[in-house]
Amino acid sequence: MWLVIGTVVALFAVGGRWDIAPAAWLFPVFLLRFARTSRPLGGLVLVWLASWAGAMFWIWQMAVPMNGTTVLAGLTFGTVLALPYVADRLLARRLGTAGALLLFPMALVVSEFLLGTFAPFGTVIGLLANTQFDHLPLLQVAAVTGSYGVGFLIGGCATVVNWAWEHPPSWRTARVVGAYIALLAVVVVGGAARTAWFPVDTTRTVRIAGLNADMALIHQQMTALGRPDVKVSAGQGALPRFDPDTVKPESTAVIDDLFARTRRAAQAGAKIVIWSENAAYVSHAGLPALLSQARSVARQEHIYLLVADNVHLPNPEDSRDETHLIGPDGTVLWTYQKSHPVPGMEPYRPGNGVAPVVSTPYGRLAGVICYDADFPAMMRADADIMLVPGGDWPEIGRVHTEMASLRAIENGYSLVRQDYVGWSAAFDNQGHVLSTQNTLVDQDLWLVDVPVRGVTTPYRVIGDAFAWLCLAGTVVLLGFGVFRRRPPAAGTPRPTTQREPEPMARQVAR
Repeated sequence: MWLVIGTVVALFAVGGRWDIAPAAWLFPVFLLRFARTSRPLGGLVLVWLASWAGAMFWIWQMAVPMNGTTVLAGLTFGTVLALPYVADRLLARRLGTAGALLLFPMALVVSEFLLGTFAPFGTVIGLLANTQFDHLPLLQVAAVTGSYGVGFLIGGCATVVNWAWEHPPSWRTARVVGAYIALLAVVVVGGAARTAWFPVDTTRTVRIAGLNADMALIHQQMTALGRPDVKVSAGQGALPRFDPDTVKPESTAVIDDLFARTRRAAQAGAKIVIWSENAAYVSHAGLPALLSQARSVARQEHIYLLVADNVHLPNPEDSRDETHLIGPDGTVLWTYQKSHPVPGMEPYRPGNGVAPVVSTPYGRLAGVICYDADFPAMMRADADIMLVPGGDWPEIGRVHTEMASLRAIENGYSLVRQDYVGWSAAFDNQGHVLSTQNTLVDQDLWLVDVPVRGVTTPYRVIGDAFAWLCLAGTVVLLGFGVFRRRPPAAGTPRPTTQREPEPMARQVAR
């Protein structure tokens, strides 16, 4: 029963479209109860299957194309996220009270951290903080611990509830439960105090405009290629690969429209204009002309222009998904190549993994591309505003953009994500939503006023120190649990290696 309840509830806490925030707090309670009360081998295999089912459910509901890479991704996520249950089931009873209570939440943090830092899929799936988007006071803990702190609190809830479940009511049980409630209260009340008493500085803002390539012109481009039925959906954040020079008039029309709307944005008061990911498809030979036109428009309109293009080359790995930030004087301030192409979907060679930052009159601007924002380590940029061109599809757009808001809280900058066929949004440095646009139905200019001053958060300074501490603590507890001799059960006779001496009274009597 606990397995069924835990598995069903977990389906609504996978960081997907149908998440229910309380479900993320409940499902580990039931899965942990099942793991602890079942036979080790059979029980843990079933917990692993439940974890794998959750990962595959996420892939299905997000309309991610099913192929070898995504099935392997689901298997990987399911396996790694099941490991905390394995550690708890096999070793928690060998530890003292504190160790038994801490092992599962720390191991949960470790699993999230390893996936988010070293796996090619980042935190797009498996990060429990992604399920708590509407609870900003709780999410403020990410400014100190990173988003992994939310996973620790959820894991701690599971072990504390199970501790109370396994022990009769007593002052000891009350102290354990009370200590956890106090910790959770400190986090939530502290987060509420941060948002209430230390509001975001809005005394100075900058108007930022976001825009996408025109869908009607894209359709003409695809029709000229003989592919009129191609749509940017069903798991494609970009159009299929093609040589734009083979349909040059249609390709030119798309680019000319982008620049025309860039000028309109400047006339509407925008000082920064950001294009969505892969807005302009160009050949390698056509890139200089694109940049020359971009420099001219930026200089004439006196704006910062973030051009997002896809450079076509015959070898897919040589093609590039990149951005260029151009200043008001026409200078190219950065050229950035996507550092985390989507595995199995984007064959490009990755960039250098460093988010570029430049100082401007509107604060320090930084930029990454779409999927890069799912890797917290590379998002620790010393910036005031993070610009994120994105390219999604209907099923994943809103959720993917909400995930990016965690980076704003972690690092203390505003974040603007312009998303093609998805959900554009701007967030301040505490995660408040400044503005949104559903780009599935609204292709007009999107304008938003964004604070120009960020804050330096502890997380930006210390990085993933909390996650590394959890990793070290998990290793220590695992070692202690493995090598510590399990104490005998009550009433078990103590084994002896030699004959014990007779009691003195019996010796005297003899």
